[in-house]
Amino acid sequence: MDRGLARMIHSIHHLSIATPDADAAGRDYATLLGRAPDGATDADGTRQVWFSTSNVRLALIAPAGGGPLADAARHRLAESGEGLWEIVFGVDDLDRAVSLFARRALAPGAEFLRAIVGDGGTTGVRAARLGAATTHGIDVAIAQAPPMRGGGGCAPAGLSGLDHVVVRSPNPGRAVEFYGGRLGLDLRLDRTNPAWGARLLFFRCGDLVVEIAHELKSGVSDEADRFGGLSWRAPDVAAARARLAASGLEVSELRIGRRPGSQVCTVRNGTHGAPTILLGVS
Repeated sequence: MDRGLARMIHSIHHLSIATPDADAAGRDYATLLGRAPDGATDADGTRQVWFSTSNVRLALIAPAGGGPLADAARHRLAESGEGLWEIVFGVDDLDRAVSLFARRALAPGAEFLRAIVGDGGTTGVRAARLGAATTHGIDVAIAQAPPMRGGGGCAPAGLSGLDHVVVRSPNPGRAVEFYGGRLGLDLRLDRTNPAWGARLLFFRCGDLVVEIAHELKSGVSDEADRFGGLSWRAPDVAAARARLAASGLEVSELRIGRRPGSQVCTVRNGTHGAPTILLGVS
């Protein structure tokens, strides 16, 4: 094995949410995250609003004209409605990553430029999408960009960054092959708990986790994977919950989380189709 290529992916560069109105979604996410957006841009036939956190960017993308990205966003909205749409992993060298993933039968597509808003302006980041037949229902791309470092401040009761993104899979063995074997992410935990009714796989990716959740009662099948949701880190989860409730969002009461010493609550609206929890760890 070429050890220099074994861990090609260094982080999640950004997650995209497909929405019919990026500006409205941006206002809601400014409330949720407790931070202002980096800005907005009109690119590739879409309207996009971008946020940066300590470890990941979030893109809210709405179709607004013509072009491949706008058409893809319209298709996503028509097929599945508003919600989490794509995960874009960061790599240091796109050419080497494309070569490696082609050898791993991930069928990288043609290179494209993704408009990124941040640092006071809009830049183009080189990216390539992995073959739809190889990613088992999740839209996956790779982008040549460094890991997030900082991403600006948030309100005292704001959210600092992402803890994990959940992918629901009917086939955990296939998920191990894809995320661990082909993408090269670091499998840190494989836990089956009948009390939860689930098998959970945790893949470390930079400063956060890609969690694969398999529902035990459903058995194993070759159906497509789908996004589950997002878990955001809240340095003061009680204060964050109170802030969101005061802003008019519907937020559950705090409850004990699965992670030792953690508390969580669920945000039930204002997330534009992305199931969301806040996570605080003492």
